[in-house]
Amino acid sequence: MASLSPPLAIDASHATVADIRANVAQRRRWDLVFAVLGLLATSIGVVTLLALFIDLVMDGYQRLTPDFFLSFPSRRASEAGILSAWVGTCLVMLVTAVVGVPLAVSAGLYLEEYAPRNWLTTVIEINVSNLAAVPSIVYGLLALGLFVYALGFGQSILSAGLTLALMIMPIIVVATREAVRAVPHTIREAAYAVGATRWQVTRDHVLPYSIPGIATGVIIGLARAIGETAPLITIGALTFIAYLPNPPLTTTPPFVNFDWLWSGFTVLPIQMFNWVSRPGTAFHANAAAAGIVIVVLTLLMNGFAIFLRYRLRKRINW
Repeated sequence: MASLSPPLAIDASHATVADIRANVAQRRRWDLVFAVLGLLATSIGVVTLLALFIDLVMDGYQRLTPDFFLSFPSRRASEAGILSAWVGTCLVMLVTAVVGVPLAVSAGLYLEEYAPRNWLTTVIEINVSNLAAVPSIVYGLLALGLFVYALGFGQSILSAGLTLALMIMPIIVVATREAVRAVPHTIREAAYAVGATRWQVTRDHVLPYSIPGIATGVIIGLARAIGETAPLITIGALTFIAYLPNPPLTTTPPFVNFDWLWSGFTVLPIQMFNWVSRPGTAFHANAAAAGIVIVVLTLLMNGFAIFLRYRLRKRINW
């Protein structure tokens, strides 16, 4: 009986190795299946988007001329342009960035680094996460009651910028918190060990390491805001405007002018919507050209976010 033990042990070890190999092979097959399904799903989305964009380009590329960017809207499709729309978009996005970005980044830093862990902080965090998924029309209704009527800002660039700032703030807050949370705690502990205060740790160590993630969240939020239409229509954006607001900078002291904040406005998505609603095919070509501009701006902003994140992370690694 003793002579049978070694062969049985060898057979058992062989069986175990065979089972492990079979298990590994099965998992690799499932990994391959998942990779193929993921590639297929990604390809469907990319190909669909590419087909829609190509169709948009085919319809509107002939209208992408300098006159199209330097002309006001007109009742004649061949003379209509997007001058007031892209200028209004730039001014609205300026207000959105100046107001929304500092507040959102500061709120994210506070919630992650300073806020006490109690029920009130938990409620705030839950509400911030929920606000990131609220439909944009809700922000438009809020802005209509608060900025347009209660505060008396009217149907102005200021109201539009504040509305979009409220809309993108939850996105930036969440991105800021995730970026700050990704900074290793050992960096904080090392700074505290040499006598740094909490603000010095946040300013000199946590914030520099989290800037790539924060910048990405900021640009993605602004890219979302640049294509929004519903909240701006709700607060009374104009669909036809043939003048420009006063310039923010002047040649006379004090060289800064704030009258443009109270001016009426339109933006690229609203101008595009106006042309789409018209029956003439020539106006539809104008809408397609405006759509190309919006898509290109969005792609450029997202591409810049990727480039900025890569450069900042590379500099940190140095």
